Amino acid sequence: MILFIHRKDLRIHNLPALDAIRSAQCSSLHVLILDPFLLRNERNLEHSGVNFLQHVARLQKQYSRLGKQLHIMYGEPAVVVNQLLLKHPIQEILYHADYTPYALKRDLELQKLADSLKVKLTSYDEATLADLQDFVDWSGRTEPYKVFTPFYRRWRTYINERFRPSYSATLEELETVELAPDLLESFLPPEEINKQLEDMRNSLEADDEYGVLMHTLDHFLSERLNGYSISHDQYAKEGTSRISHHLNAGSLSVRTIYEQLMSMDGDTETWLRQLAWRDFYIYQARLDPNFFRYENVFDQSELSTEHFQVWAEGCTGVPIIDAAMRQLNQTGWMPNRLRMITAMFLTKNLGCPFIYGERYFRLKLSDYDNVLNRGGWLWSSSLGFDASPYFRVMNPVTQSQTHDPDGTYLRRWMPELAHLSNKEIHLARPEAIVDLKSSRALAIETYGRILKTKETKKIGAFL
Repeated sequence: MILFIHRKDLRIHNLPALDAIRSAQCSSLHVLILDPFLLRNERNLEHSGVNFLQHVARLQKQYSRLGKQLHIMYGEPAVVVNQLLLKHPIQEILYHADYTPYALKRDLELQKLADSLKVKLTSYDEATLADLQDFVDWSGRTEPYKVFTPFYRRWRTYINERFRPSYSATLEELETVELAPDLLESFLPPEEINKQLEDMRNSLEADDEYGVLMHTLDHFLSERLNGYSISHDQYAKEGTSRISHHLNAGSLSVRTIYEQLMSMDGDTETWLRQLAWRDFYIYQARLDPNFFRYENVFDQSELSTEHFQVWAEGCTGVPIIDAAMRQLNQTGWMPNRLRMITAMFLTKNLGCPFIYGERYFRLKLSDYDNVLNRGGWLWSSSLGFDASPYFRVMNPVTQSQTHDPDGTYLRRWMPELAHLSNKEIHLARPEAIVDLKSSRALAIETYGRILKTKETKKIGAFL
């Protein structure tokens, strides 16, 4: 018997683990472990937690429709798995790898447990479009790429030559088994989360959620792809696909997206670059030993959290910042251009350490992904590979005037400003908490000093 642990792979096809189970020709026990650490502080009620649980509910329904067994368990992963190994004749554990510090620690504990019980443990990389281990070997470099453009050129060639096609096994082909009854009761999710999942399952209307998702993707690619290079920054319009909600939860494979994209005519390159940036951030997370510790690499003692709460509440007096934060807080969504603007405003104009904004987005972004979110905040605060130069400080008023010239977005999220002219509506209000010009000058001086405090540490231990 094989134990398969679902994580950020909430789908029933195009998964390497399913191919492995089919090849093994044996029964499999499928579980998804809700980790109390990751759901702490009522994370299940925040936008990021709600989106994840909605995908869990969809996955449960997909299993159920096919008459297959998926067991939702709640507890520390090593404790849960230990009991599973004691109660079931499991010979191998399969999961898809993650590389955050917490994930690495968690999986090291699983490896020690598996070794102690002489059970094979196998992980698969499936989150990226390029197989990063193979890409590193193929590229022939002794150090990782630190700048996106040369990375992208090489990545593009690699994808053309060595793209790994979709996996073919489906859940229908597999024999899933029941969980030992006493285990189910021992690791039941809290009543609140159980009720939340039940309500989410009952609210699912479509008979084929995956079919609806693919229709959404096809519609975007066929109807809006050619204008994407312009429309993706016009945040007052719905110019993006919002596929990230599904991609980051693993309900849609990046390989599927790529294959659909490459079947289209027109401007595929701009959207492909977005997929490449995703791989580049994951590449950094694995190859830059400082990626998850930049807050400890530089002396940021000059920075302050004085204005953080005002920023989070959307009360800064700078219309585009406050409108974007209102949208985020109310809906869990913020267009990518606005993520950059609000992040740079917090870190540069307000002089706040990036980690506070990163943590806030962790809760509020419904399409949250640890690596991608951190990568974006590192870029905005001029830290990490290919970050924005420290002397670059986006002017939020200019950005607003450029990308939303008639103020449509501002009027939608800040109706109290609707009476203002198209020129006035973009300007900082008299009650704005900082002066944009002087805070920009101070940020350049401050970050110039901060970047000189970097501790010495070798970068680039390859995979």
